[in-house]
Amino acid sequence: MGRKNKREPWEEEEEIIWVSRSEMKRDMEALQKLGEELVALKPGVLAKFPLDESLHDAIIDAQRFEKEARRRQLQLIGKMMRSRDPEPIQAALDLLNNKHSQQSIELKKIEKMRDRVVADGDKAINDVVAAHPSADRQKLRQLARQAKKELESNKPPKASREIFQILKALKAEDAE
Repeated sequence: MGRKNKREPWEEEEEIIWVSRSEMKRDMEALQKLGEELVALKPGVLAKFPLDESLHDAIIDAQRFEKEARRRQLQLIGKMMRSRDPEPIQAALDLLNNKHSQQSIELKKIEKMRDRVVADGDKAINDVVAAHPSADRQKLRQLARQAKKELESNKPPKASREIFQILKALKAEDAE
């Protein structure tokens, strides 16, 4: 009779994973936060996400609601997320955020090059023309001189903006 409770050493032990209430709550809050990030997206971007129809509709509804109704809808979205695999959704969101980060980095590089063209003149323009043979050297020189004058006389930076647009177009040509 005492043998039923006693296990033999070679028998496999079933592993029971205990999850604390705090950990469950943290997981639910993380899913709700993921839902909030989805609600913040524009409908066109949201359509590209791997969402089933009911979750998509709940997110669209939350975008229309305000204050308390929105809070309750976000809780519902969090609850709906518990029965779904959040990893593909999180991966798509991370990819979207990374794409925005990459675009910001590219724009900052273009801004630095524009500032160099304005500050250094011919030396920086030669670098631009070397990297982008289709660049119009004369136009860049003219705009650089204009941009310097605008800076000195505190006028709106029209020429600087135009240099930026030219450099951005050259960068886009390279990407194609």
